Amino acid sequence: MNLSIDRRTFMKTVPISATAAVLSSGPLFALSDVKRRKKSHIKYSLNAYSFNNPLRAGAMTLFDVVDFCASLDFDGLDATGYYFPGYPDVPKDAYIYALKRRAFASGITIHGTGVRNDFTITDKKQRREDIELVKNWINVASKLGATVIRVFPGSDVPVGYTFDEVLEWMIPDMMSCVDYGKNHGVITAMQNHNHFIKTADEAIKIVEAVNSDWFGVVLDIGSLRRGDPYEEISRLAPYAVSWQLKEMVWYGDKQVPVDVQKIKAIIDSSGYRGFLPIETLGSGDPKAKIKNLISKVREYI
Repeated sequence: MNLSIDRRTFMKTVPISATAAVLSSGPLFALSDVKRRKKSHIKYSLNAYSFNNPLRAGAMTLFDVVDFCASLDFDGLDATGYYFPGYPDVPKDAYIYALKRRAFASGITIHGTGVRNDFTITDKKQRREDIELVKNWINVASKLGATVIRVFPGSDVPVGYTFDEVLEWMIPDMMSCVDYGKNHGVITAMQNHNHFIKTADEAIKIVEAVNSDWFGVVLDIGSLRRGDPYEEISRLAPYAVSWQLKEMVWYGDKQVPVDVQKIKAIIDSSGYRGFLPIETLGSGDPKAKIKNLISKVREYI
């Protein structure tokens, strides 16, 4: 699929213009109708992926995760789609509404969910299937009352193609999902996951090409591994509609503990108001790791 000449020209010039926009007045298009207040406001949330191993092993359910969130006075839960019964098929309404009721009774807002898609695939049929996957789970998000669905751009640039050539089919695919989400009251949010997207500029390029108030970024602080991660996070913060605040950031190949005070400064500067999901990874007891990270976050944010 070919993009128009105007869009081709626009996409080629985005990195320079986007950089200037972020450093001066914020995003050109993302959430353009939202006037950020000078003071940020954060609600604590947990990304269900923190319990990936016990959830996949059947040792926990999403109901257990809701109960755990309530025990630590979290405000919200990002209930990743992988952990619903039958994924990638959508769960039965009875399950969706039972989980929604449990969360409501526990004072937990299920504000997001997400799928595992890949829009870098060259095969159009496979991409159409992933578009349908996203749309099906937009329906689930709407039923849950979740405002955001997380999607991936995909894996690395396919052999024989360039980044911009992949955008020629990725942008229309994203726009199809975004338009569907808009009609269901759900914001489509792209996670920068250090695969196809490796820098803030690359993420901004896609956001500005899609050009919708119903599209933004899930700001994954652990997946910006080129240059100073805090500079990259700062550049993406104006486009964030959700976050993944992790235990570690990367300086190239070196992994170091996150500086929560620096994250707070970035959040305050951007005026972000919303849920701040934390996500813990790696070995160790996930409950202990989550308690440790949320304690650090609460100390500074």
